[in-house]
Amino acid sequence: MANQSIITEFWEFLKIRKRYWLLPIVVVLFLFGALIVFTESSAVAPFIYALF
Repeated sequence: MANQSIITEFWEFLKIRKRYWLLPIVVVLFLFGALIVFTESSAVAPFIYALF
């Protein structure tokens, strides 16, 4: 059990504690983080930052 990844450990936490409402929050935060990382050095960055 010590070699579990963070994703599987988080999924086990959600299953045991019945906290399925946390999953959409984590997914949205991950998507926003990925959006910021991938648009940081592209020509689209000024348009993405204008949205926020």
